[in-house]
Amino acid sequence: MALADCERVSGIRVRGRQSAYAGLVPQPYLDAMDTAEDAERRRATFARAAEGVVNLVAEDDDGRVVGWAAHGPYRDGELRTADAELYALYVDTGRFGAGVGRALLGEAVRRCGAAGHPRMLLWVLRGNARARRFYERSGFLADGAEESFEVRGVAVPEVRYARPLPG
Repeated sequence: MALADCERVSGIRVRGRQSAYAGLVPQPYLDAMDTAEDAERRRATFARAAEGVVNLVAEDDDGRVVGWAAHGPYRDGELRTADAELYALYVDTGRFGAGVGRALLGEAVRRCGAAGHPRMLLWVLRGNARARRFYERSGFLADGAEESFEVRGVAVPEVRYARPLPG
């Protein structure tokens, strides 16, 4: 990912969240999501690569960004562990089912395995059945860990998934 990709990545992320999280988080929160604000946050945190965060994009044949993934060390509170974490994976909603997510996830898994991480972990909303099926088809299994975060006074439960990485 390049700094110039931030605006397009933010558009994909915002529309992806609005689509995937409908009915799972308060609608006013989703309606208030703003691509320009998200892009500004992306640009401000782009330098986090120094902390081990890797941002990947997928492009179509015309060079247009159609998906984004971010991964890095697993965060256990403030601690970083030996495991890797998939922080985000979003695909242009018009490209669902076209293999973009599978390609991004495959590259993140490959890179994290090559870096020596024993496992990759990720968090997914408990009610996001589409994402859960996608990760399960990609070799991830729910490992029993669950936690919630709050959005506008509503608890939103997440489930943690894990998968061993090739060494």
